[in-house]
Amino acid sequence: MLAGRLHLKERALRMESVDVPEPGPEEVLIKVEAAGVCLSDVHLIEGGLTPRLLGGDVVTLGHETAGTIDRVGDRVEGWKPGDRVLLQAGQRDRLGTVYTRGVDYDGGWAEYTAARADTLVAIPDDLPFEQACIIPDAVSTPWAAITATAQVKAGDPVAVWGVGGLGAHAVQLLRLIGAAPVIAVDPLPAARERALAFGADFALDPGEAGRIRELTGGGLAVAFDFAGVPAVREQALTVLARGGKLILAGIANKPVTISSDSFFNYLKLSIHGHYGSDAEHVEELVRLARQKRLDLAGSISDVLPLADAPAAVERLQSREGNPIRLILRP
Repeated sequence: MLAGRLHLKERALRMESVDVPEPGPEEVLIKVEAAGVCLSDVHLIEGGLTPRLLGGDVVTLGHETAGTIDRVGDRVEGWKPGDRVLLQAGQRDRLGTVYTRGVDYDGGWAEYTAARADTLVAIPDDLPFEQACIIPDAVSTPWAAITATAQVKAGDPVAVWGVGGLGAHAVQLLRLIGAAPVIAVDPLPAARERALAFGADFALDPGEAGRIRELTGGGLAVAFDFAGVPAVREQALTVLARGGKLILAGIANKPVTISSDSFFNYLKLSIHGHYGSDAEHVEELVRLARQKRLDLAGSISDVLPLADAPAAVERLQSREGNPIRLILRP
């Protein structure tokens, strides 16, 4: 079968012919129907991210995957060939260590992939694979940031810095749960237009961020950094209301600076790190999609053949077309 394999020593993505994986007793073989292309994949290829738990130096990329069950292992119950599923972006071992699909073990940039049965989530027949595959990570990461880390409540004034693949969904999900107003901040006019289309009440250039206190009547309950830029964090801290939270969902690999501890302490502000999501967040989003509360059609910027994975990576690197999510279809 064809697979997109990352050779870590050279940081080279190669489309290669490899054996179809044989599922273990507690695994299923998935015929991949759609796989997302994420900035994390780009960072792995470029060297900004390195697998911590990979047993070797070559891995099939792809942590956003959906497809149909082809075969089931001897000990698998409750699943059968033909079932439509998405795959959680990772799995835990018996000690609780989290292994990430497409990073620490082979992922979905392939015609087939093996998956442990407890990482499957059933998807409804009317949810396209292209939309289902992005729920783990592209949608579940901001959902977990909003509901678990930030614990946003209806009526909370919020702002999202960086309206890319994660930030665009954050805007959509914040509106879904009733945050108000929802403000987007991004230097790109196309990104600001997208934020308004996804439900933002206001979309500002970073140079206009001073308006946030006026637009919210005093400041933000929660600011989300999905850009991973130090200047964003510094700016967001200046427009938080008393008790406000800054959620670091973007990764800058840089120090977090508090310019004034007296201001920070007086307003009782807080900074929270956030990474990924848990299994229940993906399951919640699938239920919302099943009930037609969550529409991800606008998130699919383009669908390309699996063989064009290197071209998809180049498009994401150059931000050609300002994509939300590019999808690979075997």
